[in-house]
Amino acid sequence: MSLIAFFGGIEAGLIYALVALGVLISFRILDFPDLTADGSFPLGAVVFAVCIGMGINPWLACLAGAAAGACAGMVTAWLHVSFKILPLLASILVMVALYSVNLRITGGTPNLPLIDAPSVFSPFLAANFSNQYWIQPLIIVLFVIAAKLLLDWFFNTKTGLAMRATGINARMAKAQGVGTSKMIVLGMAISNALIALGGALFAQTTGSADLASGIGTIVIGLAAVIIGENLFSSKRIFVITLAAILGALVYRLLIAFALGNGFLQSLGVRPTDLNLITAVLVVIALRLPAVKRRLKRNSAS
Repeated sequence: MSLIAFFGGIEAGLIYALVALGVLISFRILDFPDLTADGSFPLGAVVFAVCIGMGINPWLACLAGAAAGACAGMVTAWLHVSFKILPLLASILVMVALYSVNLRITGGTPNLPLIDAPSVFSPFLAANFSNQYWIQPLIIVLFVIAAKLLLDWFFNTKTGLAMRATGINARMAKAQGVGTSKMIVLGMAISNALIALGGALFAQTTGSADLASGIGTIVIGLAAVIIGENLFSSKRIFVITLAAILGALVYRLLIAFALGNGFLQSLGVRPTDLNLITAVLVVIALRLPAVKRRLKRNSAS
C-alpha cells in the first residue's frame, strides 16, 4: 500500500468515524435500529453543496448539513414515539423519503460538482495541492476529536445518563421520571447530525455531492462499531467512543489494503467489490466474539 493510499484510508476512516459515532448512539446507546443513515449522509453532502452555491461560508455550510441530518433523525424518532411505528420501519420510511428530498434540494440532479468550490480545507492547501494528502486528514481529525470530546462530556451529564438509561431499559427509565420519548428524539437528532456532518466532509474530499454516496453507509458504520468493540471491550463511555473511531480507521485501512494488495488483485479483487469486502469484514467481526469464547474454553479445558 502506497503512502498516498495510506493517507487516503486514514482520511476516509476519519470521515466514517463520525458515521460510526452516530451509529453508536442509535444502535448501542439507544438500542434503536436506524437505517436513516443511508439518507442523512448524502443529505449533509447536498445541503453543504447548495449552501456553497449560495456563497455561504464552508464552516457554516457544514453546520447546515449537520442540522439537516438532525432534522431527519428527529423525523424518524417522531414517527416511532408519536405513531408507534417500529423503529426499523420508521427509519426505512425516512430513508426512502430522503432520496426524493435530496433530489428536490439539488434541483433534480443526482450529483452536484464541487470542483474549485471553497471548502474547510481551502485556506490550508498549497497552490499546487501538494499538501492535500495530509492536510485534509489533519483537519478532519479535529472534527472527530471535537465530536468525541463533546459526546464524552454529554453522556456524563444528567441528560446523557438519562439517554443511556433509556437505551438500557426504557420502561425502568420512564418509571424513574425520565422523558424517554424526548431522549429518543434528542439521541436520534445527534446521531444523524454526526452522520450528515460526515457526508458534508465526504463531499468536500471527493469534489462532489452525490446521492449515491449514502448507499451502504449504515453497514460501514456498523462494521466500524463492531470492529471497535472487538478491539476494546469496555463500559466506559470514553473507551466506547474511542473504540468506534479506531474501528472506522481499521476498517478503512483494511479496505485500502484489500483493494491495493497485488495478491488479492491477482485473485480478481477489484474496486467494484467494495461492498462485498465490507460484508465479509462485518461477518468476520460478528463472529470474532464467538471464536474468542471458544478459544478460551479450549485453553481452559
